[in-house]
Amino acid sequence: MAKTEPRSKKKKKNSKVRWIITIFFITVLISSTISFLSSSLLASSGLVEAFVILMVIVLIGILFDTVGVAVMSANEKPFHSMAAKKLPGAQEALMLLRNAEKVSSFCNDVVGDICGVVSGSASAVIAVKALSQQVSSDAVSQLIMSALVAGVTIAGKACGKNVAMSRCTQIVMLASKPIYYIKSLFRSKRKK
Repeated sequence: MAKTEPRSKKKKKNSKVRWIITIFFITVLISSTISFLSSSLLASSGLVEAFVILMVIVLIGILFDTVGVAVMSANEKPFHSMAAKKLPGAQEALMLLRNAEKVSSFCNDVVGDICGVVSGSASAVIAVKALSQQVSSDAVSQLIMSALVAGVTIAGKACGKNVAMSRCTQIVMLASKPIYYIKSLFRSKRKK
């Protein structure tokens, strides 16, 4: 007689497969959106504006990486207390913590990695812009941009991880506030 998997294991396995498929489509959607927006903005901007856009992309990656680490590091206990006091965002923070693996995957792997790829492309565009303005040679421009982007990204993520580990409760609460306000908006629209 063949062994069959218990229902709970089967359900858990299906849930994981569903998450992988969902995250794939979310990644494709976010990546194409960010790539399109950054390409459009970079094409119509000067060298300084393009550099600012690049730094914004890098900072978004660092911010999401910090949130992902904070969610994995935080403890639920203080949020139960906050939820009992009905503090805005406490329930949403608990939701984030109960889905820490998915939240971390989304923040670190999806948004963080997309920002890394897009910032690489953006640095190449900026190097070409620098060339067209005869700022420096091709190899030097690309080398400087790549090194600068890598340095800022890695140093920023290292700093963000340190902050996330030491202030995880505050960061999770801060990250849960926009979710709370968006939910509140939808609740108030349904009541009308």
